[in-house]
This record gives sequence, C-alpha cells and structure tokens, in this order.
Amino acid sequence: MDKPEAKGAMLPAARRQWLLEHLAGRGVVRITHIAQAMGVTPVTVRRDVNDLAAEGLVERVHGGVRLVADVSAESSGEDATPAIGMVVPSLDYYWPEVIRGAQDTAHEKCARLVLRGASYQVDDVRHQVEWMIGSGAVDALLVAPPTRGAGAEELLAWLTALPVPVVLVERSAVSGPYRQHVESVRTDHAAGAELAVRHLHLQGHRRIGLAISATSPTSGQVRDGWHHAMTDLGLPPAPEVSVAAYYEPGWAVDVDRVLDLCAEHDVTALVVHSDREAVSLVQRAEERGVRVPADLSVVAYDDEVARFAHPPLTAMRPPKYAVGSTAVHLALERLAQGPDRPVRRVVLSSELRERASTGARTEALR
Repeated sequence: MDKPEAKGAMLPAARRQWLLEHLAGRGVVRITHIAQAMGVTPVTVRRDVNDLAAEGLVERVHGGVRLVADVSAESSGEDATPAIGMVVPSLDYYWPEVIRGAQDTAHEKCARLVLRGASYQVDDVRHQVEWMIGSGAVDALLVAPPTRGAGAEELLAWLTALPVPVVLVERSAVSGPYRQHVESVRTDHAAGAELAVRHLHLQGHRRIGLAISATSPTSGQVRDGWHHAMTDLGLPPAPEVSVAAYYEPGWAVDVDRVLDLCAEHDVTALVVHSDREAVSLVQRAEERGVRVPADLSVVAYDDEVARFAHPPLTAMRPPKYAVGSTAVHLALERLAQGPDRPVRRVVLSSELRERASTGARTEALR
C-alpha cells in the first residue's frame, strides 16, 4: 500500500479507511510504522485506532494494532504474530547458539524471528536493517552492530532513531546528545577473563600471559578483565599479545611469537581468546615439545570447540543461549509496554568449564 498522497491533510474518515486497508493481511503492525507511512503523528494514529477499536474493527496487540478480521487467520495457520528481526555478524562461529536461544524463546512467546546474517562492517549491518524496516517485515530488532571504528557511532544513532524497538546483542552502547544508554543484553567478558586468571592463580600459577584476537569486538573486555585480575592479585608482569586469527597468514608467526615470549618470561599459564586460536596454539606447543598442562596451562575463551581439542581445553563459556533468549524477552516487553518502559541493560556471567589443559604449577617453560 502506498502512502496516502494527502498525508496529514486527510479527513479522519479517509485516514481510518486507509488504515483498515493498510492493516489487511499484515497481522500486527506498530503504531509508529503506521504514523510514518501516513505522514502523521503517533497521537493521530492512536486516536484513529481507538475509534476503530470502539467499532470492533481493530484490536490493540503487543504495542501495535491488527484487524479483528485477521485474528481468525491465526487458527487457520496464517501468521499474525509479532515479528522480531535479528541481524548478527556471523552465522557459524559463536552466534548459532545465540540465535537458537532467540528462536526458541520467540516460538514459546508466539513470535516470529526474522534472521539476517551480516558482518562486522557498518554498511553491511545498515543494509540488512534497512531491508527489514523498508519491507515492514519486523516489529522490533535485535542487532549486534560494530560499536567502534569509522561510522560506528553514526550507525548507533541511526539505529536508536528507528521507528521500532532496538535491543543490542552482545554489545553495550550509549547514543544521542545526552549519551543515553541503549537497551542491551551482553556477557560480562571482563568478569569471565578475571575468573580464568583466578582459576590459574589458585592452581599456583603466578606468571599468566594473555593471547588475544586482534579483530574481535570482545577482545577489549577480555583484556580489561585480565589486567584487573593480575593487578588485584599482585601478580608480576606477563606477556600480553594481540594475535591474528588462526586462519590468517600472520597466525603462523604469531603463535611462535607467543610461545617464545612464554619461554622468555617463564610463563606457566596462558589465557587465549578465542577457542580456535587456543586449539591451534596447543597443537603448535606440542610440536615444539611444550607439554600442556605440565609445562603450560591453557584456558580458552568462548568454549565453542575447546572440548574437542587434545587435550580437552579448560574454557570460559559465555551464556550464549541465554543472551539470545533474554534479547527476545526485552524486545517483546518493550512492544507490550511501550516507550515509557525504563531502558534495561542486562549483563550475564560466563562460567568456567574445567578440563585437562590446566593443572597445578610444576615448572616454567624450557
């Protein structure tokens, strides 16, 4: 349905007729969507909706509105449930469990999840969101956008100005002239890294190094947690190395550099972000005659494939399923309660999965 050409100048009766036609077959439509399409204020739309509801023609649902005639479509299998768009930077590593948590919860709450894969690039995220908004396909959005780098701040400002509720997933950010917090759910990766260091400290390790992905948006938090634990425990300085991803050409150089630094500084334990780099590092250590955990204890961060390594790796496991599930709950609560609901920022904790790659300190690397 095209926008009415007269927009706000339309007579009330004409607006209500257009509204009924616009709603036909669409299920639940947000008030803000309708106002934008009609070129009028949300207050005007609500007034028209109230009039139509009084006549029994429409029904208010989940912060939106639908035709009463469409309600019967639910019993015949036609979809008239809230649609939640989800844009994530990857569909393979880390994110599948987040998606599963969102999908399961959406199903339980009689909502639909509309998934789009993007990347860590600003333009790609914006393109996917624009498609969803432009097609009127979603009532709320779950997004994992880049929060640093060129264009990231502008992207956040644009997201928060959209006519649908937006929940950041595994991100936390502020936006606008007053630096208002954006609704979000994320893992406390800094606390997870701290827990990894404290686990190694209790095993007798004092020189605990860090090898961290140079490209992951989580790296800064992991580094902060490692630093905080090392300082709080009064531990001596240890190598902190940013490394290339294991599949990049630079990884072969970086992994040997990390092991060389561990030997040079008598490091007996290492926190590695993420799993894939940790598994590859342990393999390279074995080739160089470094025994894990007898010579070097290793804690991986992410717990995606750590349990399949040889030896199985102790790992920090973010609550990925719960992140996706909580994000859907936040979106649906915002739809139901409207814009006056206080902004919520949910922070969840990782857990330590202890396996065979860590043990009591015996001797430094040789």
